[in-house]
This record gives sequence, structure tokens and C-alpha cells, in this order.
Amino acid sequence: MKVLMSGDISRPRRGTKIVATLGPASSDPVLLEQMIRAGVNVVRLNFSHGKAQDHIDRATLVRAAAQRAGREVAIMADLQGPKIRVGKFADGKVMLEPGMKFVLDASRTEPGDLQGVGLDYKELPRDVKAGDTLLLNDGLIVLTVDAVRGEQVHTSVKLGGELSNNKGINKQGGGLTAPALTAKDMEDIRTAMSFQADYVAVSFPKNATDMEMARQLCNVAGAEHRHKPGLIAKIERAEAIPHLEAILKASDGIMVARGDLAVEVGNAAVPALQKRMIRLARQHDKVVITATQMMESMITNPVPTRAEVSDVANAVLDGTDAVMLSAETAAGKYPLETIIEMANICVEAEKAEDVKLDADFTGMTFNRIDQSIAMGALFTAHHLGCKAIVALTDSGSTPLWMSRHRIHIPIYALTPKLATQRKMALYRNVRPLLMDTSGDRDTALEQAEGDLKKRGIVSSGDVYAITCGEPMGAPGGTNMLKICRAT
Repeated sequence: MKVLMSGDISRPRRGTKIVATLGPASSDPVLLEQMIRAGVNVVRLNFSHGKAQDHIDRATLVRAAAQRAGREVAIMADLQGPKIRVGKFADGKVMLEPGMKFVLDASRTEPGDLQGVGLDYKELPRDVKAGDTLLLNDGLIVLTVDAVRGEQVHTSVKLGGELSNNKGINKQGGGLTAPALTAKDMEDIRTAMSFQADYVAVSFPKNATDMEMARQLCNVAGAEHRHKPGLIAKIERAEAIPHLEAILKASDGIMVARGDLAVEVGNAAVPALQKRMIRLARQHDKVVITATQMMESMITNPVPTRAEVSDVANAVLDGTDAVMLSAETAAGKYPLETIIEMANICVEAEKAEDVKLDADFTGMTFNRIDQSIAMGALFTAHHLGCKAIVALTDSGSTPLWMSRHRIHIPIYALTPKLATQRKMALYRNVRPLLMDTSGDRDTALEQAEGDLKKRGIVSSGDVYAITCGEPMGAPGGTNMLKICRAT
């Protein structure tokens, strides 16, 4: 067994992962490499912008930059989802004043003006009724529906402001019927599978069925490459909240997409929902990403606000696997500085975490051998004060289970599969390394120790825990826990 890929261990150890969105501000190969070195674990490609070829080129760019940085990163393809938007205006925008009448017209073909505008989303007249509240441009403009006449939705402006081309529409409390997967998304899934995206994020799913359909499409599109991506459900509709557990079960993880969610359920409800979603995801052995406006002010400023620092730290203390940057790295002035700041906040917040491992296991039952071994490794390593936990894994399940519990001991996941290594880049407190497991178990264990020593993770006399399966290389076969003292 030899470990093939090194990880940079010169920086302080950080358990929480960073997702950065690629865009015009971060597409320079040198800058991208610096960002990966500074701590980016997952690169998000936003399919709301650009053509298929742009995404293929960007994926190639990411893989090359990761190689130069000596670290593997995961690529997440984020689907656009349904476009519930207004059309275009003759002058590009209008200024709406409170009390004005304004018509949203699904049949309108000419550009909009102060009286009204066309719709990209033609179903709106069927989804709303008099008395409903519509929120435009992320909730900055509020319209009350007065009446629906044929294809026209007649409204009164409650909260005015500037409305420009293609701004989004939400209905307060949810209830827009647009399907989660559009024809464009299906095409984009094919594109994402052509470069073996590690994760696919599905926008606006309402229920588990949306996620099951997305999985089928991904598996069919990935079949020729023998690739199955992880699926992330973006929780951004009010309707998704009652179905959260079912959505979780049908996905590999969720994203707390606080922007659209806040518009539908109200800003004040989001922080408590965030905590609940993170808790539920961890209980169901799924990963969770916290997103939207985490370091928003750093789009234009070189330092974050105190509130942003607090927000990122709180998400870390809630137990999120990853924190995500959107426009900050895609279009902001300070993409590299933002990542460095975010990494520092994560490190500091993690120092304050409470480890309540024994309490975590109270009342829990484990029916699977591999899961029991994973929990046994955590428990033993915690009580013996081990320097590291090493999991030899094929599928990545054992490190995932371990990573659902707070522990201040780093988990090193050694896998022979590149796809598994990349997927594990999103798991909290897991450092994935690529290895060749062609040898027998004893050789593998010996070489794993040699590698830990070489990296400075353990020194002579340190105790560490190691899990693996007999026979080697059989997926789902973790059945052994060994406590070793480094020679």
C-alpha cells in the first residue's frame, strides 16, 4: 500500500470544510490554486450562469489547479432549477412606489413598463389568488395580489423599490407549483456527469420524489462513466420543511439555502430552521452545507463584519459540515482573503466545541457491524486520547458515520478510489487520502503507520486507532478495530 496524494498539513487543523463558488473573479488558474491551498475543499459550479462548455472548461481548470496544489477537491454542480422570474423591461428597470398598481402578465410579449411586465414563469396566474403576498427581488419588493384575470395577476405595491430584468418571484408561505427539475436541469445533469461532478445540488425540491428523480437522471447520465454523484437537496422552499426527513433520506446531504428560504418563511424563522436542519442531517448520517450571505460584505470589503464572523462561527458550532461562499468568491474583489478569513473563523470556533461523545451514544442501537466498529473507534480513541483515527475505506461510509459525532481527533480516511476520496472532501473532520491497497492487511497497516509518521501526524510512542475490513477491498466490510502504538 502506498499513499499517493499528499495533503497540506502546514496549516492549523480545521474540521469544517469550505465550499467556494467559481466565477469570473476566481477563474484565473494561479488564483484558483492559491484558493485551494488556502483551504477550499469543494468548488461549486453554478449552472444558473454560462453554457455547458464553460462548465466543462471550469471543471478541467479545477482539477488541474487541485493537482498543482497537491490536494484533491470535490466539484459540486449546482442546478438552476425552475426560473420563477419576471420578464424584461424596456428601460431595463422600473421604480415601483407604494400604492401603485402593477400587472404581472403571463401573456405579455412586449417589454415591461411602469404598468406591468411579462413573466418567465407562465403558471403564476394559476398559483395565486386575491390576498396572496408576492415577494420580488429576494423580498426587497412586496406586492399584494388584488385579483387574477385570465393570464394577468393584478397587484398593489406594498413595499416599493427598483425592479429590474429577470428578478425572482416568491410567494409568501410557498405554494408555487414549478417542478424542481426543468428540461435545462436534465441537460445540465448530462454535462455534469461528462466531467464526473462529485456532487449535484438540486434547487427547489419540494419532496423526496424530486430527489429520487434527480438521482435516477444522474445515475443514467453517469452510467457510461461508471460514476454516481452524491446528491444535495437545497432546502429553499417553505413546502420542503414538513418533508425534511423524507428529503434527507432520499439525498446524500442538504444545503441550508438561506436566501430563498428566508423570502418564503420570513427572515426571523431561518436561524432556528438552520439549527434544526443541521441537527437532523447529522442524525440521519447525511452531510449539510450552510449557505448564502455568509461573508457578503467581503464582496467589496477586505474584512468581514462582526455579524458575519458570528454567523460563520455559529454554523460551525451548530455542527455544519461545510460553509459556503457564493458571490464572495465568484464575483467579489477579495476571493482569496475571504477564504483565509473563513478558515480562521472555523478553526477558532472549533476550539470552543463541546465533545459529548458518551452522551451521543446513550440509548442508540447499532445493528450493523461496520457502523458498530465506527462508533467503537470513536469511543475508544476519545477515551484513550488517540492522536488520530485511521479508516481504511472503499465507499467512505465508515468515515461518514464517524464524522457525525463531535470529536477533536482527526479522522484520516484512506481509500483506493479517487471518486471516494473526492466525495469525502465534504465530510467534517475527515481528511481523505488516496492509497493503493493491493497488499495484505498487515502490510497495509504497517504502511499506513509509516505514512502518518512521515506527515508528522503521529510520532513514536503515540497511540492511534485504525479500522479496516477483512478481506481487504470488500465494500461495506469494515469489521476490525485495532489500537496501535507507533513504533
